[in-house]
Amino acid sequence: MRSAAPTLEAVAREADVSRATVSRVVNGSLKVSPEVVTAVNAAIAKLNYVPNRAARSLASRTAGAIALIVPEDVTRFFGDPYFAAIVQGITRRLDESDYLLNLLVASTDPGHKTMRYLRSGIVDGALVVSHHEGDELQHDAGKTVPLVFGGRPSSEFDEHPFVDVDNVEGGRLGTAHLVEIGRRRIGTITGSLDMPAGIDRLTGFRLAMEAAELPAGAEESADFTVAGAIAATRRLLDRVPDLDGLFVASDLMATGALAVLRERGRAVPGDVAVVGFDDSPAATSAAIPLTTVHQPSEQMGFEMADLLLRHLAGDTDVPRRNIMPTRLVRRASA
Repeated sequence: MRSAAPTLEAVAREADVSRATVSRVVNGSLKVSPEVVTAVNAAIAKLNYVPNRAARSLASRTAGAIALIVPEDVTRFFGDPYFAAIVQGITRRLDESDYLLNLLVASTDPGHKTMRYLRSGIVDGALVVSHHEGDELQHDAGKTVPLVFGGRPSSEFDEHPFVDVDNVEGGRLGTAHLVEIGRRRIGTITGSLDMPAGIDRLTGFRLAMEAAELPAGAEESADFTVAGAIAATRRLLDRVPDLDGLFVASDLMATGALAVLRERGRAVPGDVAVVGFDDSPAATSAAIPLTTVHQPSEQMGFEMADLLLRHLAGDTDVPRRNIMPTRLVRRASA
């Protein structure tokens, strides 16, 4: 006759802790000392305890899963290293918990499948990255499950916690570096201007230009894609053929800008110095390694997941505004 499966209480007795403490460890709470976590995990391994997710869900009316909502098309999601770093950070935090991650990638959802999914109770909360102004999905989702944003959300979502960098300061830092190395005809390729990150990085560019008393206006908007950056860089060089410095709002877009500069016979950094933003793998794998503004994308994903897990665990002191630092990383392009 097969013996009964070990229980939460048996694990608690083996580890000499309370049942509630075992539950906190199993659910990934950070409010448990490392020594206790080690003792509980040792007891779990010794007893071969397997958490009963279905029973816990019925008892607590929770699903044990969270959603990552990315309102972009699939090509951009899988082609941009920023998203890979964010997901890596999220999963690193969730690996310390008993929650599963469900990925929802959709730039359009005419059938409202995502909202039906969120309302079904399959997930307990959601993380949102790459938020655009006017996204109805996020507006509706915020009324259904707890949300945490990756990137500063627009004002209509200002009650939700978010994790971001100071994009204004990052844009200013990257542009100021071009000024400091002697560039005077400086332009920018912006990110999407229906996204706070795109707007803020452009604001930082303008502040640095104003502080240096340099003419503004050498600006072309793109959409955080390589194709968009290629088109924008061509337009910019047509307007400003003597451009000698370029701040690009993402490393991925900067690789497109480098291709156009090569196409036009402009040497980098000799003729045009280029600064990107992200410090992603695209910066180091580019034809010319990119000087860039570093943002800790993986850690941002970790912090997003941590904030949501704290909220779901009943923490009433989750900070709303969580800003991480940027810094300039110098390489060959500027």
